[in-house]
Amino acid sequence: MGRLSATFVKADRAPGRYADGGGLYLVVAPGGSKAWVCRVQKRGRRRDIGLGSTKKVTLAQARVEAAKVRSQIEAGLDPVRERVKEAGIPTFREAAALVYAEHHASWKNKKHAAQWLTTLTTYAFPHIGDMSVSLIEGQHVRDALMPIWLSKQETARRVRQRISMVIDWAVAKGYREHALAMAALNKSLPKAKRKVEHQAALPYDQVPAFMKSLRSRESVGRLAFEMLVLTALRSGEIRGAVWSEIDLKEKLWTIPAERMKAGEEHVVPLSEDALKVLEKAAVYRRATDELVFPGTRRDSQLSDMTLTKICRDMKVKAVPHGFRSSFRDWVSEETDFENEIAEMALAHTIGNKVEAAYRRGKLLEKRKVMMATWADYCMGRPVMLTRIARVEKAEQSGEADKAQEAGDA
Repeated sequence: MGRLSATFVKADRAPGRYADGGGLYLVVAPGGSKAWVCRVQKRGRRRDIGLGSTKKVTLAQARVEAAKVRSQIEAGLDPVRERVKEAGIPTFREAAALVYAEHHASWKNKKHAAQWLTTLTTYAFPHIGDMSVSLIEGQHVRDALMPIWLSKQETARRVRQRISMVIDWAVAKGYREHALAMAALNKSLPKAKRKVEHQAALPYDQVPAFMKSLRSRESVGRLAFEMLVLTALRSGEIRGAVWSEIDLKEKLWTIPAERMKAGEEHVVPLSEDALKVLEKAAVYRRATDELVFPGTRRDSQLSDMTLTKICRDMKVKAVPHGFRSSFRDWVSEETDFENEIAEMALAHTIGNKVEAAYRRGKLLEKRKVMMATWADYCMGRPVMLTRIARVEKAEQSGEADKAQEAGDA
């Protein structure tokens, strides 16, 4: 028989710990709340395992639970983990797999999707993979991040964000009551000087020579790269291009929102040189493949490394994405085109939705002129930038006659 009684438990008690026997204790907090704790010891290590509040667990139930805990300890089992298993709460590893399964199809960046589980497997699972998602706290995440926090800063930040995403999912599913205390976690980590690494870009005055060398040979990859330069688009937008997006008659390429980084539809005016690239690409078109620049395998895109390798083979110290900077610098330093036009060409978000919609309608014609001028420059043809400036100013003032005269000059 235990030392305590149901009446003893219900009565008001001074704060303290009251033994029932067999490691079972009634713990009364300073505020008056009462809970059951089972104290166990194995291999010299002592642990207090909570069994619940007296409001939910009776004395008789607490004795049964305490006996169960002692049996599990003797059998070499962890009572807390066993309780989690019985409750159906997943481990962090299991929860991460469920989060990935639910979300990865919506991620536009395939490289990001592929790395999501890989980084957690490498850096998080060895520390918290087998822990119940309900038991992970800030100190556990900190211990997982510390080995790479200073040496692999960007990777560590991504791991932190992905761990937080899994924990937030667990809160929403009811597997735990609270999210991670990210503010405290962040303050506990040492400050690291973050290096801003810009994408290596080719100076715009070297672009014409690059294009001449690029066009000396023909392949699907080189045609894709040529289109990338002429349109100032991102690699993924080029590699994912399908023929149904392109209106050859109107000379427009409409990229749907789901393929754009900003999640908004983007209309690209096609210069005559860009249309010639498409004409050449049509030769490689397959009967069942809609891709404009198909990969080596059927229905597969070109690899991002295909374009990167072209830069390396041509011994150019730049990456495909850097040619967007080449274009932007050229616009700023060599032309009178408005900043808004260049930003729209790069599919950067501008202003509010009403302003953006207005500019899209008003600036498309000007973008056609800008992209045609950029194509002339890339191909090494003479570019009469002062003429372009006069035409722009004439159009802006609404003086159509002056614009015509400038065009005839």
